[in-house]
Amino acid sequence: MEEKYSLQSKDEFKSVVTEQCNHLQAIFASRYKKFDEFFKELLENAEKSLNDMFVKTYGHLYMQNSELFKDLFKELKRYYVVGNVNLEEMLNDFWARLLERMFRLVNSQYHFTDEYLECVSKYTEQLKPFGDVPRKLKLQITRAFVAARTFAQGLAVARDVVSKVSVTCNFCVYLCSQHCFFLLPNQVTPTAQCTQALLKMIYCSHCQGLVTVKPCYNYCSNIMRGCLANQGDLDSEWNNFIDAMLMVAERLEGPFNIESVMDPIDVKISDAIMNMQDNSVQVSQKVMKAGCWKREPGAPSSL
Repeated sequence: MEEKYSLQSKDEFKSVVTEQCNHLQAIFASRYKKFDEFFKELLENAEKSLNDMFVKTYGHLYMQNSELFKDLFKELKRYYVVGNVNLEEMLNDFWARLLERMFRLVNSQYHFTDEYLECVSKYTEQLKPFGDVPRKLKLQITRAFVAARTFAQGLAVARDVVSKVSVTCNFCVYLCSQHCFFLLPNQVTPTAQCTQALLKMIYCSHCQGLVTVKPCYNYCSNIMRGCLANQGDLDSEWNNFIDAMLMVAERLEGPFNIESVMDPIDVKISDAIMNMQDNSVQVSQKVMKAGCWKREPGAPSSL
Protein backbone atom coordinates (compact mmCIF):
# COMPACT_ATOMS: atom_id res chain seq x y z
CA MET A 1 0.00 0.00 0.00
CA GLU A 2 2.84 2.38 0.84
CA GLU A 3 4.47 1.74 -2.53
CA LYS A 4 1.16 2.39 -4.25
CA TYR A 5 0.74 5.72 -2.47
CA SER A 6 4.35 6.58 -3.17
CA LEU A 7 3.87 6.14 -6.92
CA GLN A 8 0.55 7.93 -6.73
CA SER A 9 2.10 10.91 -4.96
CA LYS A 10 4.66 11.20 -7.77
CA ASP A 11 1.94 11.05 -10.41
CA GLU A 12 -0.19 13.61 -8.62
CA PHE A 13 2.81 15.87 -8.23
CA LYS A 14 3.51 15.77 -11.97
CA SER A 15 -0.18 16.09 -12.84
CA VAL A 16 -0.60 19.24 -10.75
CA VAL A 17 2.52 20.77 -12.27
CA THR A 18 1.35 20.04 -15.83
CA GLU A 19 -2.14 21.34 -15.12
CA GLN A 20 -0.85 24.57 -13.66
CA CYS A 21 1.60 25.02 -16.54
CA ASN A 22 -1.20 24.68 -19.07
CA HIS A 23 -3.43 27.03 -17.11
CA LEU A 24 -0.71 29.66 -16.78
CA GLN A 25 0.17 29.42 -20.46
CA ALA A 26 -3.50 29.82 -21.42
CA ILE A 27 -3.79 32.95 -19.25
CA PHE A 28 -0.79 34.67 -20.83
CA ALA A 29 -1.79 33.57 -24.34
CA SER A 30 -5.31 34.94 -23.85
CA ARG A 31 -4.12 38.23 -22.37
CA TYR A 32 -1.61 38.75 -25.16
CA LYS A 33 -4.17 37.99 -27.86
CA LYS A 34 -6.71 40.40 -26.41
CA PHE A 35 -4.20 43.21 -25.92
CA ASP A 36 -2.69 42.71 -29.38
CA GLU A 37 -6.12 42.80 -31.03
CA PHE A 38 -7.13 45.84 -28.98
CA PHE A 39 -3.98 47.77 -29.86
CA LYS A 40 -4.09 47.05 -33.59
CA GLU A 41 -7.79 47.88 -33.73
CA LEU A 42 -7.07 51.15 -31.91
CA LEU A 43 -4.49 52.09 -34.56
CA GLU A 44 -6.83 51.16 -37.40
CA ASN A 45 -9.69 53.18 -35.92
CA ALA A 46 -7.43 56.19 -35.35
CA GLU A 47 -6.21 56.07 -38.95
CA LYS A 48 -9.75 55.72 -40.28
CA SER A 49 -10.97 58.58 -38.09
CA LEU A 50 -8.18 60.84 -39.33
CA ASN A 51 -8.83 59.91 -42.95
CA ASP A 52 -12.58 60.55 -42.67
CA MET A 53 -12.07 63.86 -40.88
CA PHE A 54 -9.39 65.13 -43.26
CA VAL A 55 -11.37 64.17 -46.36
CA LYS A 56 -14.27 66.30 -45.10
CA THR A 57 -12.08 69.15 -43.85
CA TYR A 58 -9.34 69.42 -46.48
CA GLY A 59 -10.82 67.51 -49.40
CA HIS A 60 -8.66 67.20 -52.51
CA LEU A 61 -5.61 68.75 -50.86
CA TYR A 62 -5.59 65.96 -48.31
CA MET A 63 -6.14 63.27 -50.92
CA GLN A 64 -3.08 64.53 -52.80
CA ASN A 65 -0.96 64.17 -49.67
CA SER A 66 -2.67 61.26 -47.91
CA GLU A 67 0.37 58.98 -48.26
CA LEU A 68 2.17 61.16 -45.70
CA PHE A 69 -0.41 60.26 -43.05
CA LYS A 70 -0.61 56.63 -44.15
CA ASP A 71 3.15 56.39 -43.67
CA LEU A 72 2.77 57.78 -40.15
CA PHE A 73 0.39 55.02 -39.08
CA LYS A 74 2.38 52.41 -40.98
CA GLU A 75 5.50 53.32 -39.01
CA LEU A 76 3.61 53.38 -35.70
CA LYS A 77 2.30 49.88 -36.37
CA ARG A 78 5.75 48.71 -37.47
CA TYR A 79 7.21 49.94 -34.20
CA TYR A 80 4.60 48.02 -32.22
CA VAL A 81 5.06 44.79 -34.21
CA VAL A 82 8.78 44.82 -35.01
CA GLY A 83 10.29 47.49 -32.81
CA ASN A 84 13.12 48.69 -35.05
CA VAL A 85 11.71 52.21 -35.43
CA ASN A 86 13.09 55.30 -33.72
CA LEU A 87 9.84 56.98 -32.74
CA GLU A 88 11.34 60.42 -32.16
CA GLU A 89 13.15 60.48 -35.50
CA MET A 90 10.11 59.12 -37.31
CA LEU A 91 7.82 61.78 -35.82
CA ASN A 92 10.36 64.53 -36.53
CA ASP A 93 10.48 63.35 -40.13
CA PHE A 94 6.67 63.38 -40.34
CA TRP A 95 6.43 67.02 -39.23
CA ALA A 96 9.32 68.02 -41.49
CA ARG A 97 7.63 66.43 -44.51
CA LEU A 98 4.32 68.02 -43.54
CA LEU A 99 6.02 71.41 -43.34
CA GLU A 100 7.39 70.95 -46.87
CA ARG A 101 3.89 70.22 -48.20
CA MET A 102 2.26 73.02 -46.24
CA PHE A 103 4.90 75.58 -47.14
CA ARG A 104 4.40 74.87 -50.82
CA LEU A 105 0.61 75.18 -50.45
CA VAL A 106 0.55 78.45 -48.49
CA ASN A 107 3.05 79.95 -50.95
CA SER A 108 1.53 78.46 -54.09
CA GLN A 109 2.34 81.60 -56.11
CA TYR A 110 6.02 80.59 -56.03
CA HIS A 111 7.93 77.61 -57.34
CA PHE A 112 10.26 75.80 -54.95
CA THR A 113 12.76 73.10 -55.75
CA ASP A 114 12.99 69.95 -53.65
CA GLU A 115 16.37 71.13 -52.35
CA TYR A 116 14.85 74.37 -51.16
CA LEU A 117 11.97 72.63 -49.38
CA GLU A 118 14.43 70.24 -47.77
CA CYS A 119 16.27 73.28 -46.43
CA VAL A 120 13.00 74.62 -45.03
CA SER A 121 12.22 71.31 -43.31
CA LYS A 122 15.53 71.41 -41.44
CA TYR A 123 14.24 74.44 -39.55
CA THR A 124 11.03 72.75 -38.35
CA GLU A 125 11.88 72.91 -34.65
CA GLN A 126 13.26 76.43 -34.92
CA LEU A 127 10.32 77.77 -36.92
CA LYS A 128 7.64 75.98 -34.85
CA PRO A 129 5.09 76.31 -37.67
CA PHE A 130 2.73 73.86 -35.97
CA GLY A 131 2.88 75.43 -32.54
CA ASP A 132 3.57 73.17 -29.58
CA VAL A 133 1.60 70.21 -30.96
CA PRO A 134 4.62 68.27 -32.36
CA ARG A 135 6.54 68.44 -29.08
CA LYS A 136 3.59 67.37 -26.94
CA LEU A 137 2.45 64.67 -29.34
CA LYS A 138 5.96 63.25 -29.66
CA LEU A 139 6.24 62.97 -25.89
CA GLN A 140 2.81 61.36 -25.55
CA ILE A 141 3.25 58.90 -28.41
CA THR A 142 6.75 57.87 -27.35
CA ARG A 143 5.71 57.18 -23.77
CA ALA A 144 2.50 55.38 -24.66
CA PHE A 145 3.91 53.24 -27.47
CA VAL A 146 7.01 52.20 -25.54
CA ALA A 147 4.84 51.16 -22.58
CA ALA A 148 2.30 49.38 -24.80
CA ARG A 149 4.93 47.45 -26.73
CA THR A 150 6.78 46.54 -23.53
CA PHE A 151 3.56 45.19 -22.03
CA ALA A 152 2.66 43.20 -25.15
CA GLN A 153 6.16 41.77 -25.44
CA GLY A 154 6.12 40.85 -21.76
CA LEU A 155 2.89 38.89 -22.19
CA ALA A 156 4.25 37.16 -25.30
CA VAL A 157 7.54 36.25 -23.62
CA ALA A 158 5.76 34.87 -20.56
CA ARG A 159 3.46 32.82 -22.78
CA ASP A 160 6.33 31.40 -24.82
CA VAL A 161 8.51 30.67 -21.79
CA VAL A 162 5.75 28.75 -20.02
CA SER A 163 4.97 26.89 -23.24
CA LYS A 164 8.57 25.83 -23.77
CA VAL A 165 9.46 24.97 -20.22
CA SER A 166 6.31 22.92 -19.68
CA VAL A 167 7.66 20.57 -22.34
CA THR A 168 11.38 20.76 -21.66
CA CYS A 169 11.26 20.13 -17.91
CA ASN A 170 12.13 23.61 -16.81
CA PHE A 171 9.87 25.79 -14.70
CA CYS A 172 6.23 26.06 -13.94
CA VAL A 173 3.84 26.75 -11.06
CA TYR A 174 2.90 24.52 -8.17
CA LEU A 175 0.11 25.20 -5.71
CA CYS A 176 0.21 24.48 -2.01
CA SER A 177 -3.14 24.68 -0.25
CA GLN A 178 -4.41 26.76 -3.19
CA HIS A 179 -1.62 29.32 -2.71
CA CYS A 180 0.85 30.09 -5.49
CA PHE A 181 4.20 28.81 -4.28
CA PHE A 182 7.07 29.22 -6.75
CA LEU A 183 8.41 28.15 -10.12
CA LEU A 184 9.64 24.60 -10.30
CA PRO A 185 10.71 21.99 -12.87
CA ASN A 186 7.95 20.22 -14.71
CA GLN A 187 8.29 16.42 -14.96
CA VAL A 188 10.95 16.54 -12.25
CA THR A 189 11.84 13.16 -10.79
CA PRO A 190 11.82 13.38 -6.98
CA THR A 191 14.62 11.78 -5.02
CA ALA A 192 13.84 8.96 -2.62
CA GLN A 193 13.95 11.38 0.29
CA CYS A 194 11.68 13.82 -1.52
CA THR A 195 9.26 11.04 -2.47
CA GLN A 196 9.03 9.96 1.14
CA ALA A 197 8.32 13.53 2.21
CA LEU A 198 5.64 13.92 -0.46
CA LEU A 199 4.04 10.65 0.58
CA LYS A 200 3.93 11.73 4.20
CA MET A 201 2.59 15.18 3.38
CA ILE A 202 -0.15 14.01 1.02
CA TYR A 203 -1.27 10.62 2.34
CA CYS A 204 -0.43 10.25 6.02
CA SER A 205 -3.62 12.06 6.94
CA HIS A 206 -5.57 9.41 5.01
CA CYS A 207 -4.60 6.83 7.61
CA GLN A 208 -6.55 8.88 10.13
CA GLY A 209 -9.54 9.18 7.83
CA LEU A 210 -8.80 12.84 6.96
CA VAL A 211 -8.82 12.39 3.19
CA THR A 212 -9.96 15.94 2.37
CA VAL A 213 -7.47 17.77 4.57
CA LYS A 214 -4.77 19.69 2.71
CA PRO A 215 -1.32 20.32 4.18
CA CYS A 216 -0.80 23.78 5.62
CA TYR A 217 1.09 26.30 3.53
CA ASN A 218 4.25 26.37 5.66
CA TYR A 219 4.49 22.59 5.75
CA CYS A 220 3.96 22.34 2.00
CA SER A 221 6.49 25.11 1.38
CA ASN A 222 9.15 23.38 3.45
CA ILE A 223 8.66 20.10 1.59
CA MET A 224 8.83 21.83 -1.78
CA ARG A 225 11.93 23.78 -0.82
CA GLY A 226 13.61 20.56 0.21
CA CYS A 227 12.63 18.76 -2.99
CA LEU A 228 13.55 21.71 -5.18
CA ALA A 229 16.38 23.40 -3.34
CA ASN A 230 18.24 24.19 -6.57
CA GLN A 231 15.26 25.99 -8.08
CA GLY A 232 14.11 28.00 -5.07
CA ASP A 233 15.85 31.18 -6.23
CA LEU A 234 13.60 31.34 -9.27
CA ASP A 235 10.69 32.44 -7.13
CA SER A 236 12.11 35.94 -6.66
CA GLU A 237 12.96 36.30 -10.37
CA TRP A 238 9.45 35.40 -11.43
CA ASN A 239 7.93 37.73 -8.85
CA ASN A 240 10.19 40.55 -10.08
CA PHE A 241 8.93 39.94 -13.61
CA ILE A 242 5.29 40.00 -12.50
CA ASP A 243 5.88 43.18 -10.47
CA ALA A 244 7.42 44.85 -13.54
CA MET A 245 4.44 43.84 -15.68
CA LEU A 246 2.02 45.24 -13.11
CA MET A 247 3.97 48.50 -13.04
CA VAL A 248 3.74 48.84 -16.83
CA ALA A 249 0.03 48.01 -16.69
CA GLU A 250 -0.52 50.79 -14.15
CA ARG A 251 1.25 53.28 -16.41
CA LEU A 252 -0.91 52.22 -19.34
CA GLU A 253 -3.96 53.02 -17.25
CA GLY A 254 -2.52 56.36 -16.16
CA PRO A 255 -0.17 58.86 -17.83
CA PHE A 256 0.83 56.52 -20.68
CA ASN A 257 -2.74 55.60 -21.67
CA ILE A 258 -2.61 54.71 -25.35
CA GLU A 259 -6.31 55.46 -25.94
CA SER A 260 -5.98 59.02 -24.66
CA VAL A 261 -3.16 59.53 -27.16
CA MET A 262 -4.57 57.87 -30.28
CA ASP A 263 -8.27 58.76 -30.06
CA PRO A 264 -7.75 62.53 -30.52
CA ILE A 265 -4.68 62.32 -32.79
CA ASP A 266 -6.69 63.46 -35.82
CA VAL A 267 -7.84 66.60 -33.99
CA LYS A 268 -4.33 67.35 -32.73
CA ILE A 269 -2.74 67.07 -36.18
CA SER A 270 -5.56 69.15 -37.67
CA ASP A 271 -4.98 71.83 -35.02
CA ALA A 272 -1.30 71.86 -35.96
CA ILE A 273 -2.15 72.30 -39.65
CA MET A 274 -4.55 75.16 -38.90
CA ASN A 275 -1.90 76.81 -36.76
CA MET A 276 0.44 76.68 -39.75
CA GLN A 277 -2.24 78.20 -41.99
CA ASP A 278 -3.00 80.99 -39.53
CA ASN A 279 0.68 81.88 -39.17
CA SER A 280 1.83 81.22 -42.73
CA VAL A 281 3.09 84.78 -43.28
CA GLN A 282 5.17 84.79 -40.11
CA VAL A 283 6.54 81.33 -40.90
CA SER A 284 7.54 82.39 -44.40
CA GLN A 285 9.28 85.47 -43.03
CA LYS A 286 11.20 83.28 -40.58
CA VAL A 287 12.26 81.09 -43.50
CA MET A 288 13.80 84.12 -45.18
CA LYS A 289 15.74 84.94 -42.05
CA ALA A 290 16.83 81.31 -41.70
CA GLY A 291 18.71 81.57 -44.98
CA CYS A 292 16.85 79.16 -47.25
CA TRP A 293 15.48 82.03 -49.35
CA LYS A 294 18.98 83.05 -50.40
CA ARG A 295 19.72 79.56 -51.67
CA GLU A 296 16.83 79.51 -54.12
CA PRO A 297 17.85 80.87 -57.54
CA GLY A 298 15.27 83.39 -58.75
CA ALA A 299 13.36 83.36 -55.47
CA PRO A 300 11.47 86.55 -54.56
CA SER A 301 13.21 88.88 -52.16
CA SER A 302 10.15 89.01 -49.91
CA LEU A 303 6.70 87.55 -49.46
